[in-house]
Amino acid sequence: MFKPLSVLTFALSVLALAVAPLARATMEDDVRALQRQWEEIKYQKPKAQHEAAFEALAKSAGTVRYKYPDRVEPEIWYGIVVASYAGAKGGLKALSLAKEAKQAFEHALEVDPKALDGSAYTSLGSLYYQVPGWPIGFGDDDKARQMLEAALKLNPNGIDPNYFYGDYLFRKGDFATAKKVLEHALKAPARPNRPLADEGRRKEVEELLAKVRDKTS
Repeated sequence: MFKPLSVLTFALSVLALAVAPLARATMEDDVRALQRQWEEIKYQKPKAQHEAAFEALAKSAGTVRYKYPDRVEPEIWYGIVVASYAGAKGGLKALSLAKEAKQAFEHALEVDPKALDGSAYTSLGSLYYQVPGWPIGFGDDDKARQMLEAALKLNPNGIDPNYFYGDYLFRKGDFATAKKVLEHALKAPARPNRPLADEGRRKEVEELLAKVRDKTS
């Protein structure tokens, strides 16, 4: 027969086992909510509404990030949302936001570079080639290539790393390689629970690929 202390210890152990999965599910649910809202803004809202929508979502992403300080996934999505806000805002005023996103991605890479299939590498690489270089910003084409190639090593068939690497190569004038990379992007497997993101990104790949083919025809 259990002693009272043993019963209590057993009960607490069972409770701990039950609560741990719930905590993970809550973090995953919060991150999925950010993903869905980001996708809806980027691919369904008019561009004129992007700045205000991403500004509001950045606040929500900050809350999720604060809620799970030991998890890298909210950190990455915070960076993605803030970077998107910077892109929608544009101009020199967006540089501080881009720097904030950069710091989030760098921190994520320090903690777990493989998280979310290397998304921090992809996102940081895209910042490096889209942000102006010194003395205005931190843009750096060599670092962009390094980050994007690191992302492809972790996720060689992903639509996002192939799209951004193809975009980088297109901007650098390497149209032949960009064509191969973008055609590979179109073969990317569908991502579970992200049909809107896949549809929107595939359209972006096709639009960029059409520009590349114009250059190589």
